[in-house]
Amino acid sequence: MKTFQDKVAAITGAGSGIGRALAIELSGAGCEVALSDIDQAGLEETAAILRVGGIRATTARLDVADRAAVYAWADEVVAQHGRVHMVFNNAGVGIGSTLEGISYEDFEWVMNINFWGVVYGTKAFLPHLRASGEGHVVNISSLFGILSVPGNGAYNASEFAVRGFTEALRQELELTGGNVSATCVHPGGIKTNIARSGRMSDNLKDLHMPDPDTARAEFEKFFITTPQSAARTILRAVQRNQRRVLIGPDARTLDFVARLMPQGYQRVILRNFRRRMR
Repeated sequence: MKTFQDKVAAITGAGSGIGRALAIELSGAGCEVALSDIDQAGLEETAAILRVGGIRATTARLDVADRAAVYAWADEVVAQHGRVHMVFNNAGVGIGSTLEGISYEDFEWVMNINFWGVVYGTKAFLPHLRASGEGHVVNISSLFGILSVPGNGAYNASEFAVRGFTEALRQELELTGGNVSATCVHPGGIKTNIARSGRMSDNLKDLHMPDPDTARAEFEKFFITTPQSAARTILRAVQRNQRRVLIGPDARTLDFVARLMPQGYQRVILRNFRRRMR
């Protein structure tokens, strides 16, 4: 897909962050957009920005953890726009907790949104992408889908799952032929509200980490890449049909370290945590 002119893209998590930036960039390239988010207010703000430019944008309040709702939205997008060429499974949440202390409810919450939301979005839209004549699935994982850190085990599990799912999907699409491709995206620290909207457990104190509010503030210090820059990188990756794309200098650096030292990187992280604990 070399151009986005006269295409239709569906974007989850479009009420803020990377989702909103993708909508703006695609609209500027002449692409119609179908936007969804569980945050109705944020969703309408994004739509209002786009409508100023005269680009058609439809909206739907959507919980990506609801399989039936995702399938219904996919059908609705085609009914409203006539076809759909791209789906950006971008909606996601963060959670900070030890694996020993995390409740099953919190574990299921993060997996239902971050992983199952991607699965539902992919499978709901794939038939429509094929029918459009050309299509692309873009699934947003994370730097934490490449390496793991203490206190983020459930989040790591969800993002590693997205990576495995998308890489297998890409291979299957190539083996079976056709006109649809897939890309897995691994952002580093992006200036979004994922830390503020995520869940932080008091059990992080077992790792000598600060209270939840302080932990959020410290985590946000590592948000160094803008959503606009991330969106442009993702769209270039679609045009180049890349299998995987890393967003931000932190993602590129730590991906290199994890590949160079698949065991050693864990020791480096542990040293940093033990220094904090002392």
